[in-house]
Amino acid sequence: MEFKFTYYKTPIGFLKISGNIHGISSIIFIEDINKLEQFKNIKSPFHVPVCLKECVDQLTEYFNGKRTKFSILLNPKGTLFQKSVWEELITIPFGKTTSYLSQSNSLGKPKAIRAVASANGKNPICIVIPCHRVIGSDGSLTGYAAGVWRKKWLLDHENPLKQQSLF
Repeated sequence: MEFKFTYYKTPIGFLKISGNIHGISSIIFIEDINKLEQFKNIKSPFHVPVCLKECVDQLTEYFNGKRTKFSILLNPKGTLFQKSVWEELITIPFGKTTSYLSQSNSLGKPKAIRAVASANGKNPICIVIPCHRVIGSDGSLTGYAAGVWRKKWLLDHENPLKQQSLF
């Protein structure tokens, strides 16, 4: 089954969303804006899968502060271990964080911290599979494939105690 894709502009950069009738296979940040230019004026002659539209709609709600949980069909490609790590990520509630150690323990693999961290880093579906919610045991914002600054932004966006203006 052929994959289709679309681009989506977020407050923290452009996302490329790929999928087909079996679900979303990837959501990744595009760093090179010039790559988008080549697709700007192309009109797709093909039917866009419903999953892409649903994904864009739900991401829009998320970035507008109206969605805390996603309900789109996912179809990430990875090993069984990676998929188990990604499924565990989905259980982390909006506005909460966990550590790589806690995630390893939840998976029943307390000594697999590095393998869990590696699988998180290979997560092909950012935001929806919320690897940004995993931090170091000391509370530090450890690596994020799309940049630690984006991880911080996403965690701040999800923080239920957002800083309010005094004026």
